[in-house]
Amino acid sequence: MFTGLVEELGKVKTLESLKDSARLTIEADKVLIDAQVGDSIAVNGVCLTVTEMHQKYFSVDIMHETLAKTNLHELKNLSKVNLERALQLSTRLGGHMVSGHVDGIGTISSSDNIGIAKVYKISALPSVTSFLIPKGSISVDGISLTIVDVEKDYFTISLIPHTFAHTTLGFKTIGSTVNLETDIIGKYVAKFMNMGKETQSDNISMDFLAKHGFI
Repeated sequence: MFTGLVEELGKVKTLESLKDSARLTIEADKVLIDAQVGDSIAVNGVCLTVTEMHQKYFSVDIMHETLAKTNLHELKNLSKVNLERALQLSTRLGGHMVSGHVDGIGTISSSDNIGIAKVYKISALPSVTSFLIPKGSISVDGISLTIVDVEKDYFTISLIPHTFAHTTLGFKTIGSTVNLETDIIGKYVAKFMNMGKETQSDNISMDFLAKHGFI
């Protein structure tokens, strides 16, 4: 579990394409201080397991499913990546609960400067936007951000200068892709609501009403 607060920008050392998988090696500093083989590190919002450790870099294996569902396959040597170590229970939860399991890929379709803020419009499928609400949270390339507006096929986010300067969003341009993860609480709520609808379609008996406290 992560918070969506990026700890540092890493740099891709190598991306080795294998059969239906890949091996990614990233140069880093801060996230390596107490990292060990087997630990989880979020790379552009994707939870990956450290398989090899060195003083100035670490390696992870990326399976086919992850390559297919995220934009990690677009990385190249020297690409910048957002890095965050897994959440510790003693850490302040400054962002929101991020699992590192990407729901979909979005595309930056426009940007605008409003005062000190940089506002991005991100196109996404309804399977992602249906879980979003204005002023709610979303993880964009592993960055915990607050949603400004939501429509069926896009949403907008507003970045303060610090976020723009210290994450990969400062390097993104129109047409760039981003990994998206919606709020896990919203997904559970939607699941339970659907379960409720399924129950409503069943025959309602007196026993059912009594069991659930209606009579």
